Amino acid sequence: MKPLVISLYLIIFSFSSLSFAQQVSEDDKLHFGTGLLISGATYTFVYTKTKNKKKAFWMSLGASALAGLTKELYDSTKKGNRFDTGEAIATTAGGLTVSITLEIFVGRKKRKPILPNAQL
Repeated sequence: MKPLVISLYLIIFSFSSLSFAQQVSEDDKLHFGTGLLISGATYTFVYTKTKNKKKAFWMSLGASALAGLTKELYDSTKKGNRFDTGEAIATTAGGLTVSITLEIFVGRKKRKPILPNAQL
């Protein structure tokens, strides 16, 4: 009975206007996308030059974090603006997303299928 009540509770509140947890601003989406692009380009560049996945991962993550922090520091110098931690985190999260994805899939060699004593 308890799982049914929890499921109904989640369904009702996920479609209601009372749940504001899933609202993401357009600016945060742009920051996330920018982090994706910066990190992806940095990972590709570093990996093709060094063939080192760990160095490419950390350099790409650092580049996206640096871009987010630099942009927010620049914005905070303008009149009426402040440092927005959420936007810096969104840029870094975009970088982390693509860095992890590329870490998993780049540089993997395809394995040849093992055919035990197969006669062709």
